[in-house]
Amino acid sequence: MSDRARERTGRRTPAGAPARTADAREPGTLAQLAAALRTPAAAAQPLFAQAPKAWQRALPYVVVGIFVVSLLPTTIAVLTNDYGLDGGWSGALGVAQTVPLLLAVTRPLPAWLLVLVADTVGAVLLTQADKVAGHPWPWTPMAVVGYLVLMACLGLRESIRTLVGVWLVTGALGALLGFFPPGDTANTAALLFVLSGILLALTGALRGLGDARQRIAEQESISEAERSRRTLLEERARIARELHDVVAHHMSVITVQADSAPYRLPGMPEPVQQEFAAIAASARESLGEMRRLLTVLRAPDGGGGAGGPGGGHGGADGARAPQPGIGRLQQLVEATVRAGQPVELSLAAGAAEAAPPAVDLSAYRIVQEALANVVRHAPGAPTRVSVTVDDDEVLVLVVNGPAARDAVVEPDGPGTGHGLVGMRERVRLTGGTLDTGPLPDGGFRVAARLPLHAGDGTAGTHAAHEANEANDTNEERS
Repeated sequence: MSDRARERTGRRTPAGAPARTADAREPGTLAQLAAALRTPAAAAQPLFAQAPKAWQRALPYVVVGIFVVSLLPTTIAVLTNDYGLDGGWSGALGVAQTVPLLLAVTRPLPAWLLVLVADTVGAVLLTQADKVAGHPWPWTPMAVVGYLVLMACLGLRESIRTLVGVWLVTGALGALLGFFPPGDTANTAALLFVLSGILLALTGALRGLGDARQRIAEQESISEAERSRRTLLEERARIARELHDVVAHHMSVITVQADSAPYRLPGMPEPVQQEFAAIAASARESLGEMRRLLTVLRAPDGGGGAGGPGGGHGGADGARAPQPGIGRLQQLVEATVRAGQPVELSLAAGAAEAAPPAVDLSAYRIVQEALANVVRHAPGAPTRVSVTVDDDEVLVLVVNGPAARDAVVEPDGPGTGHGLVGMRERVRLTGGTLDTGPLPDGGFRVAARLPLHAGDGTAGTHAAHEANEANDTNEERS
């Protein structure tokens, strides 16, 4: 089972393992800002919209607001005093070139169009200004700073194709204005073209990194869902293979009874004998169909048993062995104890005889999977197995304490991830309920209620499904 899956399931930290610090659990402020900067924003969504804290989400507005408040009076003063532009035009250009920057936080492309038009109009008006000689043109220093702020917002939001288009339009417009320069001015078209290209490349690369990480996360989520689905299907196929023996036994009994009825009950009318013969033929045909079905379900190696302490049949011999049940729990526990795991068994008298075949097999497999999980994830932990039976149900309870202090628990042990999935499917099959989860002392509990009567199981299937789905949050330990 992967570390990601274990973190998602909330498994306890093994005994002796170092506790994670608060810094390890929560990234620092700079890391959070870097992550928010890399996270792509959806259409009409502000920059940093995915940041975890409110002040971080408000940061783009604050930064752009500072630029607007600084550039607006500076632009008006420089255009009026240094370039000699009329005060009214200076004020209008100052507002048109700076205020749209506030729109860039959520809609940078419309903001770019507004600023580009305002900068172009300003460049045309400056050709008639009294003091333009000796100053930068067509883009004033304030226009260059505001335009670069806009490029940063664009690079973090728009696609590469859009960024290339914006950059080319910027260069083309600067080159076009360069054909009509006022006398004795410093051309800034090339400067803005180079600086905007660098800024668009950096912010575009940052956005591309965020897009790539998002796609990887989506693929990992899809892969995890597919793995979970495959695990569930494998468990259902394994359970179906095991239940074949149970159903085949009943079908064989029907066949024998139907075939032997004329000999056991002499004097039977001919129509009745024909009816029994038809029943026997149908039963034999059903057995043949079941054998073909089993061929489809059978694993390539012919195995179908579950692994775990003392359990699991493998190979051809295992495929032909009788299915285990409650009566073999003592052997299972003894094998687990020999492996070094302290286990106590409390088995109610007559439990094996009272349980129908499907419940008998399910109870054994649930205990087997639970003990396998204890061996893998809590070695040396004292474990108690209890199987009780009453008039309506069989109660299977497996409770273990925390792992022994000197036990070594590997983070990536040999678990297959099938443990609780298989338990839930077996309980759902019988119409019972399953309750699993950690204990306050660091141990773990598995409790299954399996109804003895088919009618009760059928009636409770939906309720069992609801209960088992609720237990999905008590994720896998195997």
